[in-house]
Amino acid sequence: MKLIRFEDTRGQVSMGEPIEGGKARLFRGDLFGKYEMTGQVVEVRRLLAPVQPVNLIAIGLNYRRHAEEGGQRIPDEPLVFAKLTTCVIAPGEPIVLPAAAADEVDYESELAVVIGRKARKVSEAEAFHYVLGYTCANDVSARDCQVRRDKQWTRAKSFDTFCPLGPCLLIDPKVNPNALSIRGRLNGRLMQESSTADMIFSVPKLVSYLSQHFTLLPGTVIVTGTPEGVGCARKPPVFLRPGDTFTVEIEGIGELTNPVQSDR
Repeated sequence: MKLIRFEDTRGQVSMGEPIEGGKARLFRGDLFGKYEMTGQVVEVRRLLAPVQPVNLIAIGLNYRRHAEEGGQRIPDEPLVFAKLTTCVIAPGEPIVLPAAAADEVDYESELAVVIGRKARKVSEAEAFHYVLGYTCANDVSARDCQVRRDKQWTRAKSFDTFCPLGPCLLIDPKVNPNALSIRGRLNGRLMQESSTADMIFSVPKLVSYLSQHFTLLPGTVIVTGTPEGVGCARKPPVFLRPGDTFTVEIEGIGELTNPVQSDR
């Protein structure tokens, strides 16, 4: 099942199952508890991020070929960092190049995992019981802050608008999140093309590992890393510029597209 979070023509925010003609069948209940699909159909005016994360945890260097393209050794443990939840935006909303760091803003196509149940010290074998679903993410990154200016990742990864999520939440216990094709396109040009099979640490490994250190609350989003093809690794480097659009596409989930604009 796919669920979208959206604003209808009356300005009311709802969740529902997308159907043809820009409409949705309304969802009723608690996303993290009991819910049901109703027979009520409404028009979708605009998509919103499918979840509002309570915490946003990200993983660096989690694809083998991405680590290799940057000359990094394969990590022994997941490289964990956090993004501020205020950086989340919806499909179609602009990624804003911040005035303080506008010149080296990069894209990162990623699979995002949404936690559905409180998880603390769970095993890998149990991990999928705590996963609600999956969506697409773009872990937008200001490389100058990340690499040279701050030499740590919080600001570089957390500027406002630096985490588009969407277009939907895929809820399907049969899906294998470790075998999905993933692509990133800049202005229609294919920049990233890989599979989540190239992840160093699988989804259940990440859920289990993180839960050993932090309580994963319902609504926590884990952004699982990006494949090779990022802009900073290209020769010459390719960074986002005003007027660009970037699309993340993940098999079974769909496409997440956002335009790029300067800070105004």
